[in-house]
Amino acid sequence: MSFVSIFTLLLCVCAASLWAVHAEDPYLFFTWKVTYGTISPLGVPQQGILINGEFPGPNINSTTNNNVVVNIFNHLDEPFLIHWSGIQHRKNCWQDGLPGTTCPIPAGTNFTYHFQVKDQIGSFFYYPSTAMHRAAGGFGGLRINSRLLIPVPYADPEDDYTVLIGDWYTKSHTTLKQFLDSGRTLARPDGVLINGKNGKGDGSDEPLFTMKPEKTYKYRICNVGLKASLNFRIQGHSMKLVEMEGSHVVQNDYQSLDVHVGQCFSVLVTANQEPRDYYMVASTRFLKTIHMSKAIIRYTNGKGPASSDLPEAPIGWAWSLNQFRTFRWNLTASAARPNPQGSFRYGSINITRTIKLVNSVGKVDGKLRYAINGVSHVDPETPLKLAEYFKVPEKVFKYDTITDEGIPEGSTTITVAPNVLNATYRNFVEIIFENHEKVLQAWHLNGYSFFAVAIEPGKWSPEKRANYNLLDAVSRHTIQVYPKSWTAVLLTFDNCGMWNLRSELTENRYLGQQLYVSVLSPALSLRDEYNIPDRTLLCGVVKGMPLPKPYTI
Repeated sequence: MSFVSIFTLLLCVCAASLWAVHAEDPYLFFTWKVTYGTISPLGVPQQGILINGEFPGPNINSTTNNNVVVNIFNHLDEPFLIHWSGIQHRKNCWQDGLPGTTCPIPAGTNFTYHFQVKDQIGSFFYYPSTAMHRAAGGFGGLRINSRLLIPVPYADPEDDYTVLIGDWYTKSHTTLKQFLDSGRTLARPDGVLINGKNGKGDGSDEPLFTMKPEKTYKYRICNVGLKASLNFRIQGHSMKLVEMEGSHVVQNDYQSLDVHVGQCFSVLVTANQEPRDYYMVASTRFLKTIHMSKAIIRYTNGKGPASSDLPEAPIGWAWSLNQFRTFRWNLTASAARPNPQGSFRYGSINITRTIKLVNSVGKVDGKLRYAINGVSHVDPETPLKLAEYFKVPEKVFKYDTITDEGIPEGSTTITVAPNVLNATYRNFVEIIFENHEKVLQAWHLNGYSFFAVAIEPGKWSPEKRANYNLLDAVSRHTIQVYPKSWTAVLLTFDNCGMWNLRSELTENRYLGQQLYVSVLSPALSLRDEYNIPDRTLLCGVVKGMPLPKPYTI
């Protein structure tokens, strides 16, 4: 080969390498130091969990397809994990940060998460998934902005604000954990926080946010609490709903929004009122004792304090159900769509499996337990995904300990065991959440969005499918089920991995109201699922075992 040919070949190779470097999606790097610290959000000093000294933790501001790398140093005195709620981790449940997929980060060590916010937009949050750490903090906002090439269906706002609302307990996370471990309930919360604070409301509060007159702002509202649904409203202002848990929605105006545990809404608010201070208000719903939190929004040219006349919250869950029925997917908006099979015409896909999940509560050996279809999940020492990947699941759990038919009428039997459903890759399924209890439920599925096609009182039957919204139900990841009611969702199990489906009520989840869905690649191919990452923590029965043969194309 001549010198010219070699030189030309080298140029081509270099150009290809440069193209590969530039073609890769951008990286965002974070280093987080997780520590204990004293906080007093309700005026009572207590032990909180801080990230880089902050409560709530730092906001992650990303863009569709960004690679997010978070190096977490655990300075607590016990193992710790962070879960990225609503992030779908396509083909990569290794980064999900739950005890069923990942060994907890031991005290005094660090672990690096690396995941891509692939084909997603919207408002999300992260929180600790171990023990009762979520009750102490360690949570924060995670936003995914749309790429510039893909327009959003509204003008760019003047600014973008994250609003984390949630109920709060003044007892420590260790005390709350002891309550649950001993068979007691958490009882009612002690208050409500907005971005980690509860305003005094006496005129001395500093503004949480500011707005310029006649400008429009985006507020990303997430319920990061433990058990209480919250109603959110802004004094004197309407809210235009534009996005919900990763989907653009039909843009209706609301005076208040019910935000159930684990849910996130994005709204636009225009500063078109008299220039002064205004309260944003979050208050509990469906509890006998109403707790409320206030925070100040200040006009930059404001000339007076906020009025003490606060907007009232709605009463009863029928109002909330009617509000749900106004939510519609925006079918004309351009956006990242992670579920291509069900993106536009999900209503015309044949259902291959119906799974009815009935929540229940009872006692096992005198202690409180919550269950799904009669099984109360317990996390084994070996994460379920690791046992499956190392091909030793029989040493850790059994598949399909529950049936797809729910539980027999009147059954009170509860079995404590790991709860894992076997799902067929790319099957289009119908999941029915049936709530026989007198309290509201909220359910979340990791790794996916689903179409929430119906919520109705009573019990589900196949005839109820005639009432499904098969055109423009919102694609989302968390859905409520009202007391003595049912909810139906549709989705395609097209994301391989081990994925958690759980009650978002933390007490219920901790005491067993969760399960995992195993979606395996029939071809064991890298096209469908990534191999176990380098430096993955190993624990339980797989510790010290040789790595299985890696997947290939």
